[in-house]
Amino acid sequence: MLKPLKADLHIHTCLSPCGDLKMSPANIAEKANLHNIDILGICDHNSAENIPAVIKAAGQYQITVLPGIEVTSQEEIHILALFDDFSPALMLQDIIYKNLPGENDEEAFGIQVVVNESGEVLDFNQRLLIGASTLSINEVIDIIHSLNGLAIASHIDRESFSLISQLGFIPPDLDLDAVEISWRMNIEDAMEKFKPDVAIIKSSDAHFPEEIGRTTTTFLIEQATAKEIKKALFAQAGRKVIH
Repeated sequence: MLKPLKADLHIHTCLSPCGDLKMSPANIAEKANLHNIDILGICDHNSAENIPAVIKAAGQYQITVLPGIEVTSQEEIHILALFDDFSPALMLQDIIYKNLPGENDEEAFGIQVVVNESGEVLDFNQRLLIGASTLSINEVIDIIHSLNGLAIASHIDRESFSLISQLGFIPPDLDLDAVEISWRMNIEDAMEKFKPDVAIIKSSDAHFPEEIGRTTTTFLIEQATAKEIKKALFAQAGRKVIH
């Protein structure tokens, strides 16, 4: 049976250098529960290392966590990759790490903290996660799809690190599953301004606990999976994006 499920598909943890240290798995899960969110997409910059901890923390609230990564292409475009399982996210992470030059400067960009479900520090990632990979936008999307993931262009209404800011338009041959806008814009204005030929979703892009759930997307789907969300994005078998 189809049911409306509320999703925030773009959440950063304390692993992202721009993410607040209060973005621990427990805090993320608690805030999502307060906002009655059914599905969380955990998408740190170029890494998936904190996803297992968030899955464990969200389990007590019966919140589904979709493993993801916000990949930065060589054009400095952000793309959300979302999966049903951690394994393909880990495979994508391995590919990114092989194509991600540089080392993090903690004073310039912030620390990158790997934690467990209780927020205890396990490690500090020293890669330049805020940086751009050497993978082109088309390569990123192709890799995501080869791993059966969703490829969504991040915050296209932003003036940096988006398709629009970097390219000036949405290439018609780009094999995206959706585009994302932030809380700053409504769906109607986005449709008029960008005229995408794919679905539009809204996500919080939360870097601080208070930002979680500030904007969400509701999907009419059978269960909380990336596979079902893809059907909704393409309006298949009665599934749809409600907003």
